[in-house]
Amino acid sequence: MLVAAANGGFGMSTIVFFILIFGLMYFMMIRPQRKQQQKRQEMMNQLNVGDNVVTIGRLHGVIDSINDEDKTVTLDCDGVYLVFDRMAIMRVDQKPVAETTESTTTVEDTSNVEEPSEEKQDKEDQKD
Repeated sequence: MLVAAANGGFGMSTIVFFILIFGLMYFMMIRPQRKQQQKRQEMMNQLNVGDNVVTIGRLHGVIDSINDEDKTVTLDCDGVYLVFDRMAIMRVDQKPVAETTESTTTVEDTSNVEEPSEEKQDKEDQKD
């Protein structure tokens, strides 16, 4: 066995080295890719009619209908209806927050403010 290792054969340290390299590749490349793929799949499953989306071609639109059988979505892009594969959706933008119809007005409390008296105004007029 020692003769085989000395003549270029695979030793135990070489096997351990390859196992470590494979483990490092798994944790650095394969595992994060699976997490990203799972996150994307969850996003695809949560698509709803009315969501603002961006396609992989950077086309912005609103989901008009979803066909689960064909796995397609129909986007309304300013009155133009386009059919895309679900995987063509890059991201879902936040829905715009509905503006409240009630306007809030602020009223200042002027009860503590002193009104200028006529004497003060006369003195100011004399200075000018």
